[in-house]
Amino acid sequence: MLLNHVRRGVGAPVVLVHGLGGSLRSWDLVVDGLAAHREVVALDLPGFGASPPLPETTVPTLADALALFLTAQGLGRADLVGISLGGRLVLEMARRGVGRHVVALDPGGYWNRPERAFLVASLRASIAAARRLRPVLPLLAGNPVTRTLLLAQFSARPWAVPGDVVLRELRGLADAAGVDPALASLAAELPHPVVPAGTSPGRVVVGWGRWDRLTLPGQARRVLTAFPGAGLHRFAHSGHFPQFDEPAETVRVVLDATA
Repeated sequence: MLLNHVRRGVGAPVVLVHGLGGSLRSWDLVVDGLAAHREVVALDLPGFGASPPLPETTVPTLADALALFLTAQGLGRADLVGISLGGRLVLEMARRGVGRHVVALDPGGYWNRPERAFLVASLRASIAAARRLRPVLPLLAGNPVTRTLLLAQFSARPWAVPGDVVLRELRGLADAAGVDPALASLAAELPHPVVPAGTSPGRVVVGWGRWDRLTLPGQARRVLTAFPGAGLHRFAHSGHFPQFDEPAETVRVVLDATA
């Protein structure tokens, strides 16, 4: 599948997969640091950014589209990095034996039923608020105080995240065609089985923000159970999006995990 994407840098490729409502621009704060050492491929998932939607958007169809993209672009053994929904998708690539080393940042899908209900209700409220506030989002995202109120669910230090980054993410959450069906698919997901050791061609490293208020940090243990031998990195000062709260550490974790 042809997905909108960009390539930067030189070296062994690392593919970046964004989260719900995001786009390839979700990685802007870390791309330069990664591209100084590697070729970076950042993409828009179907129904997000500039990529057209699928006839049916679910976690499995998004995973199929990602796998097809990787194959078509000669990236079947590239290192994969995903955040949130993207973290869920790169773990699915590891389960399928696609890619090499995998870094999943605060991945979705590893919750129990109450945690899943909390996440869905919380995200639906955020999406509804972003849609209601569309006309004034530039003003709200540009002010550190209102930016903090808007992003408190996702960031440990929302006042420090650049306003243009916040505006772009909120607009994507409000407007991307894939948001509602992808969230509905996540809401219906069942617990994931244990993946036999040796399935993934390389390492699996899980990163989690200690102040994640969306996918709660305790969920990390379920990923480690599902992927025996996976490593865990705790971001001490991050919420749900380490690439926003701790971009320099995110770069270091990705480079170390995929070395």
